[in-house]
Amino acid sequence: MMDLLQILVPVYNEEDTILVVLKKLNEQKKFVKSFSITVVDDGSTDNTSKLLRKNSHLYSNLITSSLNYGKGNAIIMGLKSIKTGYVLIQDADLEYDPTEIPRLVSLVDQYGADVLLTSRLSGSPMTRVHYFWHKWGNIFLTRVFNVLNNTSFTDLYSGYLIFDRKLVNEKKLKFYGWGQQAEIMTYLVKNAANIYECPITYRGRTYEEGKKIRASAILNVLFSIVLTRFRILFS
Repeated sequence: MMDLLQILVPVYNEEDTILVVLKKLNEQKKFVKSFSITVVDDGSTDNTSKLLRKNSHLYSNLITSSLNYGKGNAIIMGLKSIKTGYVLIQDADLEYDPTEIPRLVSLVDQYGADVLLTSRLSGSPMTRVHYFWHKWGNIFLTRVFNVLNNTSFTDLYSGYLIFDRKLVNEKKLKFYGWGQQAEIMTYLVKNAANIYECPITYRGRTYEEGKKIRASAILNVLFSIVLTRFRILFS
């Protein structure tokens, strides 16, 4: 049973959504046995930092960076401060709804999962219609990952991932960009005994609404999938 859920919130310039996310996260506390929120402010230049300082009651721990080094670096900073429990990475953009967290925690407990990856492509109850090439790029990368790791995931880059903290050594993480999730997943596949996948509701943002990923990310992810797998094989 999950004794402690450690929610890691990397944030960069999300002044319109950060407080909404944190308030929604706090509303889930009554459904989870033990609950902690760590926010990593990755050098925000808008009002995000100011809002966080004024609302310290909404989180357990705040880590700040003077410069923007990217989400990958923010996750590593967060993992360094989180030593136990299960980790859930919550983006601050509201593409994934925190009200689904109790269901995910229940599934982890029910199936004894070490890792639970959500999927927007396996019977999701509601998914916003989005960019064609984003979807097929993700499907391509997921299939490459599955071939190299002998797995059957449907959505490698779903934003909601829960994993037992002891399964990932942040000192081994080499990727700071979009390739980092594939790197983390490779280590989780290697180290975990029970890995599950479940559907998730998704409301993807448009570029006009602030979406940050670009087509060039596919090369970084592909390189990460191949390099991390072979690094593990020959270590």
